[in-house]
Amino acid sequence: MTAPFTFNTTRSVRFGAGVLGELPALALPLTGPRVLIVTDPGMMGTGIVDLAVGLLRDAGLETTLFADVQADPPEAVVLAAVDAAREARAGGIIGLGGGSSLDVAKLVALLAPGMEALADVYGVGKARGPRLPLVLIPTTSGTGSEVTPISIVTTGAAEKMGVVSPHLIPDLALLDPELTLGLPPHVTAATGIDAMVHAIEAYASASPNNNPVSRALACEALRLMGGALLRAVRDGSDAAARADMLLGSMLAGQAFANSPVAAVHALAYPLGGHFHIPHGLSNALVLPHVLRFNAVVAPAPYAELAPHAFPDLAALDGQERAAAFIERLATLSADCGLPQRLRDMDISAEVLPRLARDAMNQTRLLVNNPRPLTEADALAIYTAAH
Repeated sequence: MTAPFTFNTTRSVRFGAGVLGELPALALPLTGPRVLIVTDPGMMGTGIVDLAVGLLRDAGLETTLFADVQADPPEAVVLAAVDAAREARAGGIIGLGGGSSLDVAKLVALLAPGMEALADVYGVGKARGPRLPLVLIPTTSGTGSEVTPISIVTTGAAEKMGVVSPHLIPDLALLDPELTLGLPPHVTAATGIDAMVHAIEAYASASPNNNPVSRALACEALRLMGGALLRAVRDGSDAAARADMLLGSMLAGQAFANSPVAAVHALAYPLGGHFHIPHGLSNALVLPHVLRFNAVVAPAPYAELAPHAFPDLAALDGQERAAAFIERLATLSADCGLPQRLRDMDISAEVLPRLARDAMNQTRLLVNNPRPLTEADALAIYTAAH
């Protein structure tokens, strides 16, 4: 008998080439005539922000820009964006860009009404709402933030903390694969591996809310992305590959939003916090080593996933198939041109114990790992990855 579970996702999803043009008609009923767009400096040079602003203003919406989002956004950036929303008297928030911009937009929508403070909402289920109407438009195929109840913030010098609440799920996710055509190969690769990690960890999660819907979505996400990632990296203008990556990323986001991720993310976060390594690359660096650790006692999920991502692995069985899946993921990462070792990122062996200690603070994630993991285990995984 299927165990009880809960599945939540974005109320409305609009997917398709060119759907950015529908933004004014879709946003206005939600946000009203005054919006704040949350984005980052890199996006400002792409022409996408100008296009979105032009569409909104031509439709009569009063549009204010906050374009100071940083990767791994610190609390100060979130609070500055909240101030901008209040000053603009925004009736709704539009997040446009990669995962960091979308995460900041979520928190701006939550905090701008002034009903709660950022320091009070860290953790699971702490945010009470209400929030401003929220539209998210991803321009990378990685985080799936447009369909998740999660926002990650860098607190202090290096530690990352999460706000997890259904109140962060947006009203509308608008996915236009044409917005991803300009992504450079290294960003395509890192964000693509990140999305595949979401699907893998959601499927294998030890969460009591691991459910049939999330598992089905994870399988379809891997089917799409396993066949498309390398094509998208090698030919950024491959529209079909870009569409499969964006859709796969969203499906993986829906999966892990309800069946949460685990030790790959827990060990990746200290790499981003201390060394400012992009999140997707941090995941890629530890992914095969965490999965090898898990597969010693829990090979079944990886064996089940293998033929969805790599159909030829269906010829193998059990532990052999799980092992081949892990090695194929490592090969895919290398073929995409991503660094493979922590030492490639100028991370010395001396800092590995500190990384292991910091990883153990990610209790929200570690409880979902299919194999219990100690600080000594974390250090051994970092050492293997070094």
